Amino acid sequence: MDLKDQLKNLFPEYEVQEEAQEEQSDVWLQDEPLECRFEKRKGKVNTIIAGYTGATEDFKILAKDIKTTLGVGGSFKNDTIIVQGDYRDRIMDILKEKGFKVKRVGG
Repeated sequence: MDLKDQLKNLFPEYEVQEEAQEEQSDVWLQDEPLECRFEKRKGKVNTIIAGYTGATEDFKILAKDIKTTLGVGGSFKNDTIIVQGDYRDRIMDILKEKGFKVKRVGG
């Protein structure tokens, strides 16, 4: 006899309400995959994320979340997220956990 059955025996009029916990993302999820690629700019290694079709503010929120999760620097310019360093695999894992489809471009 589990806890719910015991509660039902003690309080027959009480109805147990199960809460469905859905994790709401604060950014808009798109159907097309995001592009995650590696580039060298001025001799420095960068990871570029492009292809987001939602609102610019949502993409900025996503950029900030990625940068704080990884603990690295970066910027948001021309509808692309630029992260300092080669973090393609970790960024792809983060985006997949959030529900995005990600396409690795360039090897």
